[in-house]
Amino acid sequence: MAETELDKLIEGLRDEMVKAMVNLIEKVAISPLNGGKGELERANYIMGLLNEIGFDEIKRIDAKDNFGYIRPNIIAIIHGENRNKTKWIVTHMDTVPEGDRSLWKTDPFKGVVVGDKIYGRGTTDNGQSLIASIYAVKAIKMSKIKPKTNIGLIFVSDEETGSEYGLKHVLNNYTFGKNDEFLVPDYGNEDGSAIEVAEKGILWFKVKTYGIQAHASTPYRGLNAHRIGMLFSIYIDDLLHKKFNKTNDLFDPPYSTFEPTKKECNVQNINTIPGTDVVYFDCRILPEYKIDDVIAEIEKAKKEFEEKYKTKIEIEIVQRTNPSFTDPSAEIVKTLSAIIERKRGIKPKVIGIGGGTVASFLRERGYAAVAWSTIDPVEHSPNEYCKIENMVNDAKVFAEYLIS
Repeated sequence: MAETELDKLIEGLRDEMVKAMVNLIEKVAISPLNGGKGELERANYIMGLLNEIGFDEIKRIDAKDNFGYIRPNIIAIIHGENRNKTKWIVTHMDTVPEGDRSLWKTDPFKGVVVGDKIYGRGTTDNGQSLIASIYAVKAIKMSKIKPKTNIGLIFVSDEETGSEYGLKHVLNNYTFGKNDEFLVPDYGNEDGSAIEVAEKGILWFKVKTYGIQAHASTPYRGLNAHRIGMLFSIYIDDLLHKKFNKTNDLFDPPYSTFEPTKKECNVQNINTIPGTDVVYFDCRILPEYKIDDVIAEIEKAKKEFEEKYKTKIEIEIVQRTNPSFTDPSAEIVKTLSAIIERKRGIKPKVIGIGGGTVASFLRERGYAAVAWSTIDPVEHSPNEYCKIENMVNDAKVFAEYLIS
């Protein structure tokens, strides 16, 4: 494929991009919910990079969380010929914690370059695309190309823990244009051949079962909340899979999933009948179904179990996000597909995913939003890395998309 002047400019920025990524990883950005102090240090570093480029507008739409931390969100815009539309790239600044540090070969919060890879927590999720988006715009500014529409970058907080102080806060406090479109490079595959246009609905719920604590040698004096909780979890698992069993080949897997996951400690010792039991479910639901209908089935089963076992069960909704969908014939999908085919020599396919990105919040507001990038599947894992080649080449796609 022929190299454009923009491509050459981005290639010339390769070393600067690597340095920026290394510096970014050292600015730890973990949510207070996960034991961190938030994204402020990282946001201030990003602001420095943006100020050097020379945007026409840079705005902060910060939120204050329940812990008292400032959760920053940044919007940066360059004006185009048509100011009635903006093409946005949305990335998130926060990361998950490192997990088991003993599994890391390097310090997770020091960007370490080894060959074509940069190791560190958040390099793939979402640092690679964050840096690529900044340097795509830097190359555009250097080229002196006047974009056809406004181009904008959004850097949000709190993506890893629900986005209440991130994109949801931005959507409630900033007015986007009705024709705006959004590229969310927080999903990808190894060759960049998949454009995500749909996401399953997400439902996380907590099941707390109440019994009567007693000595394990005299179980008749108690009511074993753990046994009832296990029976209820197995029943719900089977019920939901049978009741909501449609398939949709846009997704992988092509069906809804209902998984019992986290289990809280009930008692500290073996010889005590638990008086309470807590388990969590993670459900990913196809757009063919309403989340409220799933919840209704859970509540119905809860009442049946309460009556049968003379117990009390509480259902708490921890998180819910409705299914979302962007029409595969939307302009952003066609434009991005053409650019990828031209630059990569591959014809991308449109897909749906079970994971969640902030694209879903944009789709709920009626905006066309897609998720795309070129990444290895190492997000949230020990020894997370990004490939420098992917970062540079994705910047080339971003730049051409923004000026098209």
